[in-house]
Amino acid sequence: MRNRSRVLELAVLGLLHAAPMHGYELRKRLNEMLGLLRPFSYGSLYPCLRELADKGAITASGDLDQAPTASRRGRIVYQLTTAGAELLEHLLGEAGPASWEDENFDVRFALFAQTDVDTRVRILEGRRIRMAERLDSLFTAINRGQPADAYTAELQRHSLDQLEREVRWLEGLIDAERAGRRVGRSLTPVHAPIRGAHLSQSIKETT
Repeated sequence: MRNRSRVLELAVLGLLHAAPMHGYELRKRLNEMLGLLRPFSYGSLYPCLRELADKGAITASGDLDQAPTASRRGRIVYQLTTAGAELLEHLLGEAGPASWEDENFDVRFALFAQTDVDTRVRILEGRRIRMAERLDSLFTAINRGQPADAYTAELQRHSLDQLEREVRWLEGLIDAERAGRRVGRSLTPVHAPIRGAHLSQSIKETT
């Protein structure tokens, strides 16, 4: 639970570094940054804002004793302080194993524009090694025995494909960082291919 709070804290600081905003706008930006796989609500966001305010990392233009509501969500505007900027810089400089684990990597990557190149490369390399380890473990498991049914086999292939794609993606990012190139704005999300044809064939083979 504490790690989740720390991830949210970093995301909030990173967004407020760009511009002050009220709670509703902050929640909206968090969802835009991290996507639907990591939804945020006032139930988790407001305690985080209160804790950051108590630390002196942010200031608010309104009363923090009551959580924002839909009727007055624009009244409290949050802004990063000097202490908050220093805390953000410290957090962005961390590049240990936690930074490339599943729970943290998406937030860290979303804030790469505010992260120095050496730290970015260390995080990307750590993530690549972790994904390569998972890929090797899955490949070994697949070769060790036959799956229970066609659907299990298809799920294994899908997972293998996702891991292979992420390893290639990470290797491309690492090469770009080392060559001094920044990720272009034209980069679009990569979606796993639909494997319906493979599944249909697998089902036919079992019937």
